[in-house]
Amino acid sequence: MKNSLLFFVLLCMISAISAQETPTPNYRQAAKYSPENLAKMVHSTVVNPHWLKKGNRFWYAYKTSNGSNHYLVDLDKKSKNELFDNIKMAKWLTEITKDPYDATHLPRFDFKFNEAENAIRFRVKSTEEVEFVDEKEDVENDSISTKSEKTKKPKMEKKTYYLEYILGSNGLKIINTKKEEKKPWEKWANIAPDSSIVLYSKQFNLYWMDKINFKKFIENEKDSTVVENQWTKDGEENYGYGGDSREDNVDKDKNKDKRKGVWGTWSHDSKKFVFEKSDARHIKDLWVINSTGKKRPTLETYKYHMPGEQEYYKSELLIFDIPTKTHAKVALDTVRQQSLTVFRAPRKQSDRDDDFTPSLLLSKKGKIYFSVISRDRKKLDINVADINTGEYRTLIEERFNTYIESAPLILFNNETEMLHWAERDGWAHFYLYDADGNLKNQVTEGDYHVAGFEGLDEKSRTLYFTANGVHKDQDPYYAHTYKINLKGSGLKTLDPGDFTTTSSMSDSNQYFVNNFSRVNTTPKSEVRDTNGKLILDLETADLSQLFASGYQFPEPFKVKADDGITDIYGVMYKPFDMDSTKVYPLLEYVYPGPQTEAVNKSFSYRMDRLDRMAQVGFVVITLGNRGGHPDRSKWYHNYGYGNLRDYGLADKKYVAQQLANKHAFIDIEKVGIYGHSGGGFMSTAAMLVYPDFFKAAVSSAGNHDNRVYNSWWSETHHGVKEEIDEKGKISHKYDIDYNQSLAKNLKGHLMLIHGDMDNNVHPAGTIRMAEQLIKAHKRFKFMIMPGQRHGFGDMTEYSFWLRADHFSKYLLGKEATDVDILYMNMDEPMNK
Repeated sequence: MKNSLLFFVLLCMISAISAQETPTPNYRQAAKYSPENLAKMVHSTVVNPHWLKKGNRFWYAYKTSNGSNHYLVDLDKKSKNELFDNIKMAKWLTEITKDPYDATHLPRFDFKFNEAENAIRFRVKSTEEVEFVDEKEDVENDSISTKSEKTKKPKMEKKTYYLEYILGSNGLKIINTKKEEKKPWEKWANIAPDSSIVLYSKQFNLYWMDKINFKKFIENEKDSTVVENQWTKDGEENYGYGGDSREDNVDKDKNKDKRKGVWGTWSHDSKKFVFEKSDARHIKDLWVINSTGKKRPTLETYKYHMPGEQEYYKSELLIFDIPTKTHAKVALDTVRQQSLTVFRAPRKQSDRDDDFTPSLLLSKKGKIYFSVISRDRKKLDINVADINTGEYRTLIEERFNTYIESAPLILFNNETEMLHWAERDGWAHFYLYDADGNLKNQVTEGDYHVAGFEGLDEKSRTLYFTANGVHKDQDPYYAHTYKINLKGSGLKTLDPGDFTTTSSMSDSNQYFVNNFSRVNTTPKSEVRDTNGKLILDLETADLSQLFASGYQFPEPFKVKADDGITDIYGVMYKPFDMDSTKVYPLLEYVYPGPQTEAVNKSFSYRMDRLDRMAQVGFVVITLGNRGGHPDRSKWYHNYGYGNLRDYGLADKKYVAQQLANKHAFIDIEKVGIYGHSGGGFMSTAAMLVYPDFFKAAVSSAGNHDNRVYNSWWSETHHGVKEEIDEKGKISHKYDIDYNQSLAKNLKGHLMLIHGDMDNNVHPAGTIRMAEQLIKAHKRFKFMIMPGQRHGFGDMTEYSFWLRADHFSKYLLGKEATDVDILYMNMDEPMNK
């Protein structure tokens, strides 16, 4: 009896141990969901409307597993029709190009409607090769041809057909067989709205051409009769009129005399050009070295302002008068450290496909509306200047003890009224002002966040906008479209439902396209009118192949922050072949914000960092944290102000513990963390602040030392203190915790990755982290991605498998030791 009891206890122990077994890494399952494979399973998920100028019409393309279809929607007629018959289009293209097409395998079209909007035009390349003809080649070059040149094999190119399809017709018209001309001048030519003059930069000075000479230049760039005119002579490098760019030492020397862009804002009548001239001569240099791009390694030098440095960019606002070729200056205080923004006229939805879309001032009446924000971002002024004299006055002031967010000013009612967006009561709302800066009333009000302006019906005085958190029974991150009277009454939801939405409103403010989904629903698209009435159902995404592969939706969750009060929202991603008898390590994918949070709210098939990582054998979560996304209260958003390293870590730890208490399949003793950029910074900080909790991390492109990161992000979200001494001299004090100061705390397994050409988050931050880990006698992994910027480009897939290897070894107990990354090789054809 005793032996039987012992045997039973032993069996129970064995069963318990078995129940706690860690899964084996499933690289095959992860490889199945590579970006390349996903592109074969998931196609369109949203309707992206191209609004037309006549009527309430738009066209869109939508791709499913049966190919692409193109539709024309006429909302005045409540109709949706195919733009053309795919079968007929395939027939016509085959007959013209002599290349075979069928209805499900048409070329990718780049449509442009004609001016009458009754026909579309597009180009198609055939496989037929024809002799290359350079119509701009100098005639004299042809006359000097030698015998050897005559017998030289001609240069060949694919034949291009420029075609027109008149809607409803029974065929295609060949306009010509010329390939689309390259327009290198588009990179530098700033053309006036009436096309009368073109502005550009040469050797840091402002130049111009009139319409006649610019046309001659387009026809023949080598035309020696083209007249160029120099306007300014005081421009120099880092204090010029455009032309500054990040080039390496070789390209900089090669391109020093070339034309470059000068970007600014035009008056509507083309007689004025407003330009912000920035003095960066005193800003210190930063460098990255390109070791792989050219024969010799090259040096890229650029200006980079770091937090706490006393120097700052000095901005001037210049007004160039086109007829007189003179300029005036807005009388700004250039001693105070501040940043400028010139408000521009919003672009119509129907201008999206236009070839020519000049940047225009907000006002049509000779006024320049602009904002000035102090370096510490606690003082914001909305100003208006006279376009002729440069004299200005302040209309609206915002003051706050943390940083101030801003949005474009909205001018309407013949420029007698303004809508201003502000967070002055702790939530983002619109305020109605008259043109003199007198507050008339607050338009939106309540404990919700107004995210953006969608449209304004001036006749009915109705504002259309998007907002978060209006519906208290929903995830506060879910965005919806609303309307409200400018008096602040009649708030109405226009796209109801327990989803997050994105909208595109017609220029007429009568209709909007609504795309909606959650992370665990199939995306759908529809059209509603601005009373909220459903007009047309457009599309439901085709996820059939994705589900056939074994895909399962992730699971949203809501728990508490470390204070036990604040709601934290996240998403859980599981292995699709999850085994109920096993427990799974937990991985947190993090990005701390504060300008956003790395938590998907709508369905996304870009799952490289989430769904795919889970397939290796982990439960992966993404979650918010106090101090994260701005789409909640300003309190939530600004929670990390003054503590930019540690502010989100307690929430990341406590959420993991809550989920493990709730779900027996989570192994709380094996928690890993990973992220990129700010997420790289946060994941390493988590390993050092909670070294007994987080056991492994992969931190890529992290700003571990924010003292060497850009001043905008650090000084905005962490804070910089403005101090004035007894003589009135202003200085700026900046102090922040940095990861390498805690290097001695490392207990778990850390991998650092960085691109050596990263000119956003400089590699110095990661190198300093590595230096202190070495001095603290710690083992860790360190990988440089050669030639890569802040994103890893064509090495992104490689970085995924580095991450999979790291977590597989240290959390699943299985190390990949093959030299080849097998599942990368399987996706790529081997060259003979």
